[in-house]
Amino acid sequence: MGPSRPETCHVYGGQVGIGPKMYTNQWRVWALAVVLAWFVAGTAMAQIVVSRLGFVSGPERTRITLDLSQRVDPHSFVLADPYRAVVDLPQVSFRWAEALPTPADGPIAGFRHGLFKPGTSRLVVDLRQPMKIVQAQVIEPGQGQGWRLVVDLAPTTREAFLQALGTPATTTPAQAKPPAPPQDGQMPRRADGRRTIVLDPGHGGIDPGTTGVGGVREKTLTLEIAQDLKRALEASGRYHVVLTRSDDSFVRLRERIQIARSSKGEIFLSLHADALGDASFRGMTVYTLSDKASDAEAEALAQRENKSDLIAGVDLRDEAPEVASILIDLAQRETMNLSARLAGHLVQELSRDVQMPRNGHRFAGFAVLKAPDVPSALIELGYLSNRQDTQLLAQPAHRRKLGQAVLRALDSFFKSRPGAARAG
Repeated sequence: MGPSRPETCHVYGGQVGIGPKMYTNQWRVWALAVVLAWFVAGTAMAQIVVSRLGFVSGPERTRITLDLSQRVDPHSFVLADPYRAVVDLPQVSFRWAEALPTPADGPIAGFRHGLFKPGTSRLVVDLRQPMKIVQAQVIEPGQGQGWRLVVDLAPTTREAFLQALGTPATTTPAQAKPPAPPQDGQMPRRADGRRTIVLDPGHGGIDPGTTGVGGVREKTLTLEIAQDLKRALEASGRYHVVLTRSDDSFVRLRERIQIARSSKGEIFLSLHADALGDASFRGMTVYTLSDKASDAEAEALAQRENKSDLIAGVDLRDEAPEVASILIDLAQRETMNLSARLAGHLVQELSRDVQMPRNGHRFAGFAVLKAPDVPSALIELGYLSNRQDTQLLAQPAHRRKLGQAVLRALDSFFKSRPGAARAG
């Protein structure tokens, strides 16, 4: 017998094999088919478009309609205090053919929409009164229209509304072990000697934050600047940077704190950009946690920021208390002192390069700063209601200045702490 050819094409009942390599190549073909199917399915999901939102209100029923490019499987539920109806969809693209309706009166106060988490988009309907979801169904194309999601709401009592509360997957967060109070100069250190800094781009996904001059969105700006800061800090070789979000996703306030703690963050910096009715106000401000706000503006800002989870339609009924023990309270008090020190370094360095008000360090009860054992500060990068601030924040040169100022502030903070000099 002569030597066999290594590859010979055979056809068996319409199946193609390749000699001795038949099984291997069949596996490859099968794997390729699976990958292609996954790619096609993923592409199809990304191409689901919601093109129009409409609603009609009557005394007995309110109907909300969404025009879709293809069929979806919706999940709907209601949330209280404030009253909200929520509709979850597979990840879709909201491309409105016309402006969203602005309810002037009636049971609907407004609409919000966006990415809630990867794979899930969310529509939140703000309600002025308790309403029940009568139905949420998809209607097949016909009579000149495409796929349409119809959500019918009807008035109900508060008692009945509260009984209907719930989400498709309500979970109770695990009770965290109370942390020990941080010891000055004894922060944890990575094996490579770099400090771990957690940067928190404010808002994201369904929670856009402020919309400023020229339509710039706070969630987009904070993510871009966080990414710039990450590059600047890591380029120094002295810091390892963790982002609480790296894309346009919604992250709950408590989850942002958990990311800081689980990544063993030594510093937590939350980035935001405010807007005011008075467009003349501008400049950067640093906030730290306090039971009492330093002024009325700080209190109002904290109240707005603390509503982030409500805006995104999150069920807060099972949230654990902020302070679960005396130990946590003691740890948080010490951390607040360290946070105030950190803010001092930030104000000192930032004021060299950017405009800041005389009281550049302010205090308020920001929920996102309540990690009991991670020194934290919230940086308001500027006012998006001010044209000059908005233009500056978009400029690469200005962002480089911010990066270098934050780098100097962190270096100064760690150098000033007893026993905290960097090894090597």
